[in-house]
Amino acid sequence: MKATQIRLQKVIADAGITSRRKAEEMILEGRVEVNGKTIRELGTKVDPSEDVVSVDDQAIDTRGTEKLYVVLNKPRGIMTTLSDPEGRKTIIDLVADITERVYPVGRLDYLSEGLLILTNDGVIANTIIHPSENVTKVYEVKVFGAVTPEILKKLRAGVSSEVGFLKPKNVRVIKQLKMKTWIEFRLTSGRNREIRRLCEAYGLTVDKLRRVAIGGLTVEGIKAGGYRSVSKKQLLDLIGINADGKIVQDYDYQSPKRSVNLRMKGAQNCTAADDKAFNKFRRETYFETIKELDERKIKEAEQKQMEAYREKEEKHQKRQYKKKKRLEKKNEQKANVHAQIIKL
Repeated sequence: MKATQIRLQKVIADAGITSRRKAEEMILEGRVEVNGKTIRELGTKVDPSEDVVSVDDQAIDTRGTEKLYVVLNKPRGIMTTLSDPEGRKTIIDLVADITERVYPVGRLDYLSEGLLILTNDGVIANTIIHPSENVTKVYEVKVFGAVTPEILKKLRAGVSSEVGFLKPKNVRVIKQLKMKTWIEFRLTSGRNREIRRLCEAYGLTVDKLRRVAIGGLTVEGIKAGGYRSVSKKQLLDLIGINADGKIVQDYDYQSPKRSVNLRMKGAQNCTAADDKAFNKFRRETYFETIKELDERKIKEAEQKQMEAYREKEEKHQKRQYKKKKRLEKKNEQKANVHAQIIKL
């Protein structure tokens, strides 16, 4: 009986190590061995029942694993990686009770939050990341300052960048705060850091960014840091695509948040969102700025405490001074008495 030969990158993906595309990168980097020999050719095929495949010097189970599909609500300040050399918390820490190895489909950066899919199904991961027709992804973004009609017009028009022309499917204001504004972005291209690039191109500084939907799939009902498991069919049906990456239903996520009509209501009475004063809160200087603000708060609290202590001490000294003067006056009065009546 002829042995079954399967492409090496598919075997790695089926073992739940990573996506097929990432497996191809591993092969090209020389991180994969078959029967002790390093393989660098993408066309290599192996027999899962006979050949020993190792990734980063660790033998993998080529018999395949149970396919898992997880919908995670990623919190802010969590790495979208399987491990972090700096020891920061990763998404794997949030799903520690899942025994099978899963990995993220796409990514959200350290300061972003919201919907993230985890799976050990390399084929489905690739289908979601690279569908033949783009799926709408919905993000809610809070920026510093007031978004004016002119700024909103620029965001809708898009911008040229080093990764290509970035143009959202739709942009709208959904909430105005005293000094910040919430905006909803709908994207179909999903390029790396697309929203942050778009905002920075027009001088906007992002405070918070969260993904709320991919197609018809949302994180509604999942608390931050929590997750729920779904079947392969449920996952694809909710997103609105089939296993071949074709859109079978063009979901338009219906947000409960109404649009703010800037032409009628106008922007907030505060600094415009494209003011350079907000640049210090950008990602590259965010932690440094937050640290400075925290140190300033501590210093101000210490100064306030010292002022309160000085004020208390001054009041105490005044009381002591008055007490001293009263005693001096009393002693002086006693000294000036020439006759004293003594009762017998």
